[in-house]
Amino acid sequence: MNHHFDFIAPFYDRAIPFSRLEKMVEVLALPCEGRLLDAGGGTGRVASVLQPYLTEVVVADVSPGMLNQARAKGLDALNAQTERLPFADNFFERILMVDALHHVIHQAETLGELYRILQPGGRLVVEEPDIRTFPVKLIAIAEKLALMRSHFLSPSEIAAFFPDQAQVKIEIQDYNAWVIVQKPGVLG
Repeated sequence: MNHHFDFIAPFYDRAIPFSRLEKMVEVLALPCEGRLLDAGGGTGRVASVLQPYLTEVVVADVSPGMLNQARAKGLDALNAQTERLPFADNFFERILMVDALHHVIHQAETLGELYRILQPGGRLVVEEPDIRTFPVKLIAIAEKLALMRSHFLSPSEIAAFFPDQAQVKIEIQDYNAWVIVQKPGVLG
């Protein structure tokens, strides 16, 4: 397990503030009556600002230190690996993973699991730094030097993990990429 995040948890939100609320509301198609999972959501820095737009918000992460910060914000926080989430099929209307996929060892399993628990008609958004840009390449080198085991994927590599029937769209802004996945069907 990567203990870097337990160490930085108390000051993570101040060091890396969330500043893209309007974009996140747009790509998640909020407001939405239903549940959102913030997978790899750490301190809940994104989930906490999205709470007013949803019925229920859950943060799942493997770092106890980060989850303690999420709980301090009043969020439901679950210690769980994204490769094996304890939710039924088709459970969430919205799923979000921000700046976390590159920290996951089993990325294909994680994306498959997130898609499994997404309701038909639901939306999954994976936001990652765009590894095709020079500044993100420098971040990738820095994370390797810090022994963080990061593995960055391009937006098209992330999109390729989803089934052909899923509607997948990629949006790029600055050094970030959003892979937006709509599961076929109608929200129930």
